[in-house]
Amino acid sequence: MSETGEPAPPGPAKGASAFRTIGEVADDLDLPAHVLRFWESKFTQLKPLKRRGGRRYYRPEDIVLLRRIRQCLYQDGYTIRGVQKLLGTSAGERAAAADPAPSLFPLDPGADEPPAPEMPADRPRRRSTKPDTRAALEEIRRELVEARALLAELTSKRKAR
Repeated sequence: MSETGEPAPPGPAKGASAFRTIGEVADDLDLPAHVLRFWESKFTQLKPLKRRGGRRYYRPEDIVLLRRIRQCLYQDGYTIRGVQKLLGTSAGERAAAADPAPSLFPLDPGADEPPAPEMPADRPRRRSTKPDTRAALEEIRRELVEARALLAELTSKRKAR
């Protein structure tokens, strides 16, 4: 026990670059471990190291990706398929994860744009998004995020009564 009466952490604190077990990540993200295992089957970018006995160890970049997926699913209202599209993967695809994961927020300033998918020669290509259209879309996204926050606040006040 610490001086404040709280239980002491079970071991020394890990550094930011340390690998984490599935239990540690699940506790940190406030998710059950089976959800993390399920997400591994749905998002090809999640590739934790597996040691003997199948024990998973998540890298810091895996944890960042898990936080983004969690935010998109639970806070932003995306479906799994929607997050897969943001990440550029399909449900059954198990592509090599050598390339860095594309941004989950492609309209954010400075975010790298994911590579354009290969189109058949007989299909016309769409034009790229113009900067003024991009700015308008970003403004709409900001307004939607603000509206969602206001709705959440109103809902929580109503439940508190």
